Amino acid sequence: MRPLPEKAVSAVSHEQVLALEKALVAMPQVEITPVHYFAEGLYAREILIPAGTCLTGKIHLAEHVNIISKGRISVLTEDGVKTISAPATLVSKPGIKRAGYAHEDTVWTTIHACEAETVEEAEVALVVGTFEQFELAYGTKEALCHS
Repeated sequence: MRPLPEKAVSAVSHEQVLALEKALVAMPQVEITPVHYFAEGLYAREILIPAGTCLTGKIHLAEHVNIISKGRISVLTEDGVKTISAPATLVSKPGIKRAGYAHEDTVWTTIHACEAETVEEAEVALVVGTFEQFELAYGTKEALCHS
């Protein structure tokens, strides 16, 4: 198992992000339907986040690229909350669970080096549901992903 990466933990505690997520689940939900793209050795997931939406992301096992191609969103990053206006590109480290608030309709795409051929394979290879699962699984998903 590889050592956990530096900056895998955000400036805001895991407990705070999870508390926000718990509060959000109790509210009316916005339907966000991802669009999935597969290319040789790559998987991309694109979502449209409607203006006024507060959301949390998944915990990723590998470093990946994020592209914000439309809109403006405030996002919890490893260095605190930043407001990002499109066009923008950033890299996420493994183990980050982001939270965000879309000030405008925002298009967000994550791009992963991954040999998965289905959405289900990509989900298994790329994300986990809890920080405990991240700590157990980090470094064990190399069969489908190149990190």
